Amino acid sequence: MSLAFEPLPLGPITLKNRIVLPPMQQYQGSSEGYATQYHVQHYARRARGGVGLIIIESTAVSPEGRLMADDIGLFSDDHIAPLADIARAVSAEGVPALLQLSHGGRKSRPHGEGRLLAPSAIAYNESYGTPEMMAKQDIASLISAFVQAAHRSVMAGFAGVELHAAHGYLLHQFLSPLSNHRKDAYGGSAENRRRLLAEIITEVRAALGPSKLLTMRVSASDYDPRGLTPEHVANDLRVLAPLGLDAVHISSGGLLPIRPSDVSPGYQVGFAEIVRRAVAVPVIAVGMIRTREQIEAILAQGQADLVAIGRPLLIYPDLQRVL
Repeated sequence: MSLAFEPLPLGPITLKNRIVLPPMQQYQGSSEGYATQYHVQHYARRARGGVGLIIIESTAVSPEGRLMADDIGLFSDDHIAPLADIARAVSAEGVPALLQLSHGGRKSRPHGEGRLLAPSAIAYNESYGTPEMMAKQDIASLISAFVQAAHRSVMAGFAGVELHAAHGYLLHQFLSPLSNHRKDAYGGSAENRRRLLAEIITEVRAALGPSKLLTMRVSASDYDPRGLTPEHVANDLRVLAPLGLDAVHISSGGLLPIRPSDVSPGYQVGFAEIVRRAVAVPVIAVGMIRTREQIEAILAQGQADLVAIGRPLLIYPDLQRVL
């Protein structure tokens, strides 16, 4: 029997299989951050293709936190209706959809005259420029922005949200000692560096209520010995998951302008396995997972509970054709 196509209880719902479409930018949002009919058709087609869960691409919680000028957002009530079209279309195919909520921090491309914000005034590279260190009020406003976006996601009809704490974006920047040099309650020790994530998880869980899913995507390695390692991240998630997460989604990198030395099939799966030993919630593995044999082995060996397939599903929306 195929493990990949066994149902899986996940928080308040049950998935029909263990295959996830991970969040991938489509670069089709309007200049104001609105989703378009392209998104409706794109995600509905992949839901019809047979995946068990869809995570909609990075969706900005504030204008200055957009990753690109054509990102979609959920920072006003006006953004709800276009996103609700996506939620309805995916749900009509019998697949739950999560909305990934994000803020780019020092890796944002602020729309208009938006501020470039980060935990510390440390640039990602010369292209992005040096960000402002966030003041306490900025942090409070950020938490509020995530909470308001979560409320709007419920109004739009999504099954829940994923918090984007990976790939060098703002929540990842707070977690890593390489980008967080703060001396206050949000920096220094591991406990302080994960404080913002703890507060956002707690507040967003309350906003969603018990009937919605809450997951979080993290980078398990900064690919620098001075930064986050899979063991560090596993320890953080051991504390953070019980605050309200239904699953964790394990990726890597993005904090620094470097690439891992080995990018081969399944190269991040070992990170997921380390995290899975530390937490009591399901773990999603991702990263160059291409074949049914890979997926079955990952699940059979207990390295992860779900497997995300990205680029192949952009090319072939039907899961059976990919696998």
